[in-house]
Amino acid sequence: MRQSMQQSLRDINPIEDFNNRRSRPVLMKRTQFLFVIALVLLDVVAVWLAYYFAYLIIRRNPDIIIGPFREFWPLPAVNAALLVIIFFSRRMYQRRRPLSHLDEFFKIILLNSFAVLFTVAILTLALPNFNYHRSLLGIGWLLTILLLTIFRIIHAQVQWQAQARGIGDDRVLVVGAGEIGQMLLTKITSNPKMGYQVVGVVGKGVQPVDNLGYPVLGGIADIPWIIERYDVDDVIIGLPESNHNELVSIISLCEREKVGIRVFPDVFQIMASEVSIGDLGGMPLLNIRDVALRGWKLTLKRGMDIVVSGAGLVLISPFMLFTAILIKLDSPGPVFYVQERMGLDARPFKILKFRSMRPDAESAGPGWTTEDDPRRTKLGSIMRRFNLDELPQLINVLMGDMSLVGPRPERPVYVEQFRQYIPRYMDRHREKAGLTGWAQVNGLRGDTSINERTKYDLWYIENWSLALDVKIILRTILQSILGTNQNAY
Repeated sequence: MRQSMQQSLRDINPIEDFNNRRSRPVLMKRTQFLFVIALVLLDVVAVWLAYYFAYLIIRRNPDIIIGPFREFWPLPAVNAALLVIIFFSRRMYQRRRPLSHLDEFFKIILLNSFAVLFTVAILTLALPNFNYHRSLLGIGWLLTILLLTIFRIIHAQVQWQAQARGIGDDRVLVVGAGEIGQMLLTKITSNPKMGYQVVGVVGKGVQPVDNLGYPVLGGIADIPWIIERYDVDDVIIGLPESNHNELVSIISLCEREKVGIRVFPDVFQIMASEVSIGDLGGMPLLNIRDVALRGWKLTLKRGMDIVVSGAGLVLISPFMLFTAILIKLDSPGPVFYVQERMGLDARPFKILKFRSMRPDAESAGPGWTTEDDPRRTKLGSIMRRFNLDELPQLINVLMGDMSLVGPRPERPVYVEQFRQYIPRYMDRHREKAGLTGWAQVNGLRGDTSINERTKYDLWYIENWSLALDVKIILRTILQSILGTNQNAY
């Protein structure tokens, strides 16, 4: 069987059943189109409802005299038209892959604000006699953001659930049957709502095929044939070890067939997260990396740390006192757990946590917390699920040992191990450790891949912005409140 799976596509017969199982390209394209049309209609309805609700709110004010709603129809009409055009230009209708609702919310605020400004400008020029209440515009703007967000969340959930059931999904071909190819297949298989239906794998030379779970359809030269034969929509290339010429050749083979192409990045691409063109006395140079956190940005980040951690400690101090009492009642031992961690420039510091395990939890030595870990207390299981054990680290943030957002600090014993075999691991210590981080909000916490976690941490360091910090903090809060933290045990 394995030998037949390694044959060229032209020799494969058993895979006919695999292909016939998902041969519905026309239906899939039609379903995708209907999802887009439905989203456009929902956006238009959201704008009209927002202004109508704003009108009803204003009309209830006895101090404001306002005519019937039909007198103000140009406002929602122009706003809705402009909003749809701007959304199309910013690819807001190409949302087939699961995306953060928080990311979309920020985009909605920005793009709708532009739409409202353009609406006012157009109406002022085209209809100089058109009068409207400023409060109608302001309330309408706010309600539009609210309704757009709600409608789009509902639409996204419906679409992703449909894609998870094979309705409107994309047929994808994975190029690379090695370790990276297997990792990509695992990610796709474990996230069915992404809307990918794997038709098979293309191998490069002699590569392992164990545990792929999908047929190896052929080699690199067979890609055009495979794309046509299996109605492939997207090609994901997982060959980070390939040189430039090989990668260009593979992309060229895919481009002939007009499919979507995605490439798993190599180490250089991870480092060069943003490449720009500069000059040196008129001689062109490529700026591979600019340090994101330096100068006034460090001051800004530290200022946010002080304000947020100080305010947070004041606001939640009664809750922290209540939690401390519960810990003492739940099990014998101290309230706080103090542990040495490595922070900025690999300097050790004492991290504070609410104790969530028995006092003798590490009598046999340090170890990762696992699911159903018997060392946890009853209250500790709940605290770890909702990140409540991390709250005392606001004191570390206020004292300057940590930041609100950054790479999560590790114990010295683990740092010494990881630095031996993980490339650029110590680069994580170029910035302060964080109460939360980019890796953590993406499910890489606890007993997960240190390699992957390091990549996320380095991406954060080299792409830092205040908006990114706010986004990570909000995602952490939402995940904690909802108890949806992945690998939180």
